[in-house]
Amino acid sequence: MKLDLAKSDKHYYDATTQPQLRTFDTYGYLTVTGSGAPGGEVYTEAVQTLYRTAYGAKKLAKADGQDFVVPKLEGQWWVNSDEPPLSVPRELWQWKLMIRMPDTVTAEMVSGAIFERLTEGEAIQVMHIGPYATEPETLARMEAFMAEQNLVMNGRHHEIYLSDPRKSPDAKTRTILRHPVRRA
Repeated sequence: MKLDLAKSDKHYYDATTQPQLRTFDTYGYLTVTGSGAPGGEVYTEAVQTLYRTAYGAKKLAKADGQDFVVPKLEGQWWVNSDEPPLSVPRELWQWKLMIRMPDTVTAEMVSGAIFERLTEGEAIQVMHIGPYATEPETLARMEAFMAEQNLVMNGRHHEIYLSDPRKSPDAKTRTILRHPVRRA
């Protein structure tokens, strides 16, 4: 039987349309870090590398009786500037693309990407439904929630892409947005 993290770890892969405070453990990820606009050539190559590596790890795990469904693409985003991130040209955005791996996958099973263990701890999580261009509205709700709860950012903006943008109309695209936080 295949392990499907999206089904076995609802806490991680489920969100409401209202911001909620949650706590996340340490998880293993395949990662590729880069910079530039989402959808650009470097970004697209990084996505392909991640999936190629994930399916290679899946093949090795399956041969060992530990088959799994390759999880959704995720990304951490940031800018190297004091400017508000959305005012920085997309070509200057920094990203770490990630695919979460089950605990049975080890660094020795991975080639082509980096295997990292990351901990976010406390974070605000919300489901954004709609095109990526309308994410600023959802981000504003997250910031208002942070202010109400006396929280500040404590890490990189994190997105989990539940919908395949090639197959979902913009209005139905589902993306989990997450901000690691700490008390102000």
